[in-house]
Amino acid sequence: MSVVNQNSRNITDLSPKQDDMFTNVINGLTSNPKTIAPKYLYDELGSKLFEKITDLDEYYQTRTEFDILNQSHVSITKLMGKDVDLIELGSGSSTKTHVLLDEANLNSYMPIDISTTILTSTVDQLEKDYPMLKIHGILADYTQAFSLPELGGNKKVVFFPGSTIGNFEPFEEAMFLKQLSNTLDKGDGLLIGLDLRKDKHIIEKAYNDKQGITAAFNKNLLTRINRELHADFQLENFYHHAYYNVEKSRLEMHLVSNVKQTVHLQDHKIDFAENENIHTENSYKYSINSFQKLCMKCGFKPVEVFEDKNKWFSVHYLEVM
Repeated sequence: MSVVNQNSRNITDLSPKQDDMFTNVINGLTSNPKTIAPKYLYDELGSKLFEKITDLDEYYQTRTEFDILNQSHVSITKLMGKDVDLIELGSGSSTKTHVLLDEANLNSYMPIDISTTILTSTVDQLEKDYPMLKIHGILADYTQAFSLPELGGNKKVVFFPGSTIGNFEPFEEAMFLKQLSNTLDKGDGLLIGLDLRKDKHIIEKAYNDKQGITAAFNKNLLTRINRELHADFQLENFYHHAYYNVEKSRLEMHLVSNVKQTVHLQDHKIDFAENENIHTENSYKYSINSFQKLCMKCGFKPVEVFEDKNKWFSVHYLEVM
């Protein structure tokens, strides 16, 4: 663990040192069907493209969740309590968090992100915007176990917006929630955004925007593999494909080979048939009841749920039992 202090910046580096991207990518591309873990979508450019996605007209999730937070912030901050250490998982630019930073009674704010560039920029800006608040950035992969620094608040509240938990497979989701409840103390809170089941056309439109930013975000994964792992993916030989799998209640994102081809990744050869997919991400959609039952099995007690008028999205406040 290292702590960086530059230009008043306070960041603790808990990033994994042994994440073997090469082995993970090779294992995924030689499996059947081919897959690549979604965390590799988020290099510096991928993180910036995702920020653009959240502003798209088609991408209802971000603005709907933001509206819920704006309309319910009085109730939410009351549930959070006083002198709180607020911890955000996958903070990005912390845009939605400003509602809580402005209204909640906080001791500190700990943004956690896997991107050094995004995190350092966010911490620098927040220190200017909130000079009286302790800002302590954490560079980490929040899907892996790590310990949180003690910053002296009365309790911790974890903020996990964007329905990002939907990227996990069901067994991973349960492991993550159990790991999180074990990291926190009894009475600590979890404020989590959750995308709800709805008409498939609304969901599919959100992941197939007219500007092609989501497609660029998905294909940037291949650019990253070319750059960092010395592969020779030809981006024009792949296209973005996202659709809602009704049976599994999840949006699936793929990169599809539009020709029969062979890709070289160092000394490995990866053969693709025409129309063969690389599965790059899932985004599961939920019912409130099923999610609350899962949380109770993982150490969290449901306290209150906030929804938009269309019941497209929900924000849950839970406490560690």
